[in-house]
Amino acid sequence: MKYIEIAKTYEVLEKTSSKIAKTDILTELFKKTPTEDIEKVVLLIQGIVFPKYSGLELGIAIQMMIKAIARSTGFSVEKVEEMFKKTGDLGLVAENCIKEKKQASLLKKELEVEDVFKNLQKLAYLTGEGSQDKKLNLIAELLSFSKPQEAKYIVRTILGDLRVGVAEGIIRDAIAKSFLPEGKESLEILDYALNIYPNFGEIAKISKENGLKGLKQIKVKLGQPIQVMLGEKAESIKEVIDEFGKVAAEYKYDGMRAQIHKDGEKIWIFTRRLENVTKQFPDLVELCKKHIKAKKCIVEGEVVAIDEKSSPLPKSSPLPFQILSQRIQRKYDIEKMVKEIPIQINLFDIVFLDDEMLFDKKLKERREILEKTVEQKQGKFMLAKQIITDNIKELEKFYKEALNAKQEGIFLKVLDSKYIFGRHVGGWYKIKPTMETLDLAIIGATWGTGKRAGWLGSFILGCRDEKTGKFLECGMLGTGVKEKKTKETDITFEELTKILKPLIISEKGSNVRFKPKVVISVDYQEIQVSPNYESGFALRFPRFVALRQDKGPEDVDTVERIKYLYELQKKTKK
Repeated sequence: MKYIEIAKTYEVLEKTSSKIAKTDILTELFKKTPTEDIEKVVLLIQGIVFPKYSGLELGIAIQMMIKAIARSTGFSVEKVEEMFKKTGDLGLVAENCIKEKKQASLLKKELEVEDVFKNLQKLAYLTGEGSQDKKLNLIAELLSFSKPQEAKYIVRTILGDLRVGVAEGIIRDAIAKSFLPEGKESLEILDYALNIYPNFGEIAKISKENGLKGLKQIKVKLGQPIQVMLGEKAESIKEVIDEFGKVAAEYKYDGMRAQIHKDGEKIWIFTRRLENVTKQFPDLVELCKKHIKAKKCIVEGEVVAIDEKSSPLPKSSPLPFQILSQRIQRKYDIEKMVKEIPIQINLFDIVFLDDEMLFDKKLKERREILEKTVEQKQGKFMLAKQIITDNIKELEKFYKEALNAKQEGIFLKVLDSKYIFGRHVGGWYKIKPTMETLDLAIIGATWGTGKRAGWLGSFILGCRDEKTGKFLECGMLGTGVKEKKTKETDITFEELTKILKPLIISEKGSNVRFKPKVVISVDYQEIQVSPNYESGFALRFPRFVALRQDKGPEDVDTVERIKYLYELQKKTKK
């Protein structure tokens, strides 16, 4: 299949706002895609060339892309930079440069999907000495064979900023419409397959080749994460007890959700976002090998950083998530970090055991199986603290204990609830302090001046519009980020600038916009209605609390949540 077919589809998608229309556009593309290309095409429509859980990244910065565009078109680096500052889109810059190309390629050939896909994958595997030059040459060569429209989307794909507005739900609907019988049953089977095998490309290929029969045969694959069950926010303990009666209450730990796969001596650890962090936690790998009795299983728990120096095991005090976050993204000095930031895990669920999927078993049964499957080690490898009761006073006492123990709050879990993938599905309910922090994306900033020159500051906060998937402004933050590090949990302007710089998508004067990939926890004095921000709301005196490296764009709090908290705030003021 020719890559221009996908480029043309991107163009139409970019100009289309209707979800139904986008589904129809993708359905047309998927139906005409040969079986040998369907997996690649679906991933490219997602703007990726590896499944999200692979841990592989292309790792191309804006500056390298500018050089590649210049090299492949004959324009100077300065001219490409000037065009970028005007448009804020290197994809458009590449398209325009190739239209006015100053040097012609000696060999003309039409790009195949296979050519683009394999060359983009090569970028992730080029490492070590000389790798940057090899990456630059590879991109420049690919662009030199591209038509203007193709170059636009190749550049955007490499930079992880496709801008065509296609969410996973639209791709799911297009797969169903293209390859499966019409009806609710097809969608349910497809959803289940995507939840236990979250690779849209492979699922599309199976659907195309074998339809529902193929999807029904999909099973959990150890080493490949499943979508996790998430809790809903409840406003009071009484509200949950009135509806469900007796529940299992568990601490909601201030840590990292861990999905642990065990297959003999092989261990994999994934975050709630399905990122593979096994290498970052060799200490947890060893604990799992020693204390999980089953040969094959998937268990879930919360990893918490602990202070073994001030309070020795087994009564080590928990440390804030911000301390643990230093380990999550660490790619080097792993052993040093293991010593400096020890951890414990608190297990709360088991969903797979010795080739049997346990999703349909009740919560109470799964907990009993978990208790038989693991051997606890106090202070290091434990079951999540739990009580079962319908007594509101007991639960309120348990909640206060959790907060006093420096945890986020508690979960109330319905005893006969099954394991249901995804969010807002019921069964698990979070109880947290009313004026809780919000998880927001940094979507913009301004360059600092004076002593903050060279650093980003005055960060624009974005909440998520659940209907459109867009990120809407809801405040400007400068407080809480430090100029100098005085304690381990501090984040400096310099550190945040380093994290955000590779995510720049446009720059005009001192104003910068980012891909909404960096999530931070923010507290605030109050929420106000504001016509100055797209969301219609503004946080008054927002303050940086923590960098949430365990969370992604899909975890950002919604406009609806902010509106709800605003209404709640009005009631409490009366």
